[in-house]
Amino acid sequence: MTGTVFVSGGSGYIAGETIRQLLARGWAVHTSVRSLSREAELRAQLGGTAESLKFFAADLTSDHGWAEAMAGCDAVCHMASPFPSAVPKDENELIVPAREGALRALRFAHAAGIRRFVMTSSAAAIAYGHPPGKSQYDESDWTNIDAPGVQPYIKSKTIAERAARDWVAANAPEMDYCAVCPVAVLGPVASGDFAASIEIVERLLNGSIPAIPNVGFSVVDVRDIADLHIRALEAPAATIHGERFIGSSGPFQKFADVARVLRDNLGPQARKVPSRNMPNWGVRLLAMVMPPARQLLGELGRVRATSSAHAQAVLGWSPRPPEESILDCARSLIEKGVVKV
Repeated sequence: MTGTVFVSGGSGYIAGETIRQLLARGWAVHTSVRSLSREAELRAQLGGTAESLKFFAADLTSDHGWAEAMAGCDAVCHMASPFPSAVPKDENELIVPAREGALRALRFAHAAGIRRFVMTSSAAAIAYGHPPGKSQYDESDWTNIDAPGVQPYIKSKTIAERAARDWVAANAPEMDYCAVCPVAVLGPVASGDFAASIEIVERLLNGSIPAIPNVGFSVVDVRDIADLHIRALEAPAATIHGERFIGSSGPFQKFADVARVLRDNLGPQARKVPSRNMPNWGVRLLAMVMPPARQLLGELGRVRATSSAHAQAVLGWSPRPPEESILDCARSLIEKGVVKV
C-alpha cells in the first residue's frame, strides 16, 4: 500500500525520518508545521519534490489548515505533540494540546473519509505509576496518571492516547486506528533540532553530566521507529486495527551502560564522558538547585524494561541493537558540530 499520507508535526525528529523513508518508498506526503516560514529549511532536510512533499500550516490548538492538509490523503500518521524543555507550571500546557490535537486530527481524518490512522503515542503511556516492584512492561500496561510523581508530559501522552481510542470507539469504529509507543529515541540527527532524548548522549559527550546517576531508559533508533510507523501504515487492516505497538530495542540501558559504549568506541572523542557514579544523595542535592534534575528522583534505581515482541511478531519489525543507535547518535552530534570534542 502506498498513496498520500498526512504526517503531522513535520519538523519533529521522528516525523522527519518517517517522511524521508515514506518518500523513498513512493508515498506522497502532506505535512504540517506551525509556520510555513520553515518550509525551505525543512525541505532541504527532508528531500522530495514540490509534488511529492507539500507543507501546510496547522496547529494542535486550532482547526485552521487541517482540512486542507488532509485533502486527498489516504492515511494519517499523527506525530505532533508538545514536549517541554522544562516541567511546566501548569500541566495543562501539555495535556490540553496533546489531547485536543489528537482529537482534532481524528475528526478531520474522519471527515475526509480516511480509514488508516497511525498515532505516535509513547512508552510514557505504558510504564509509569505502577508499583515499585514492577519492571517489565508490554502493550497491555497503561500508566496510572493518578499515581504520585507522574510528570505532566507522561500524563499528556497517556491522556491523549486514551482520548483518541475513546473517540474512535464512539465515532469511527470502522477506522483502522493503532498507536506506536516509542521509548527513548536515539540515532543520527539531521540538524541541531532533535528529540529531547538525544540530549542524554549530548550531555555525556560534552561533560555537562559530571557523574553518572543510577537511572536508565530503553532505547530505540529513529530509523527503526520510523520504519515501525510505516509498517503500521502499510499493513493489512485486520493486522493493525485497534493495536498498540511498543518500539524498543534490546535491554534496558542504564546511563552507565550508555557511557561505557561511548568510552569503549569513540576513543579521544569520549574524553569528557564521565566514568564515576553519582550517589543517590548527590542526585537529590542536585535537584534542589537544578529543577530539571528533579525528574530523575523518581527514576533512581528503577528499571522500566519494555518488550517489542508484539511489533516484531505482528509487523515483522526488526530493530537494530541499542549500541549502534548510541554510537550513530554520538558520531552525528560530533559531525554536525552540536558537540565539540
